Amino acid sequence: MIDTDMQNKKIHQGRNIKRFREMLGIKQEALAFELGDDWNQKKVSLLEQKETVESDILAQVAKILKVPAEAIENFDEEQAVNIISNTFNDQSNGYNYYPNFNFNPVDKMVELYERMLQQQKEMIEKLEKLLQK
Repeated sequence: MIDTDMQNKKIHQGRNIKRFREMLGIKQEALAFELGDDWNQKKVSLLEQKETVESDILAQVAKILKVPAEAIENFDEEQAVNIISNTFNDQSNGYNYYPNFNFNPVDKMVELYERMLQQQKEMIEKLEKLLQK
């Protein structure tokens, strides 16, 4: 049963952008660069403080971060923590819970790491082109 407070709770989209950006190791300056000439670090910082982000900007950021826009729109850290804590800390069932993954977590970590390396390489190439100009 879902608590009615959870249903009425607003998702803070700007904070979610910050979370995903930080998980991917992308600095605000780099995100600003990718967003275009109108953007700078300060503007990205202000964006991350907004509870609701305009859908066109949200879609652009999601594309840059290579995550679904729905992930930014719907991720609720508090709810995720509650679900995880209720799933893994409830010993009342009398047995240990071992998740049955349909994927290899190590493969997913390697995949994420390779994607982060590729993004870093692309960013370095873009910065080198800027320095050459």
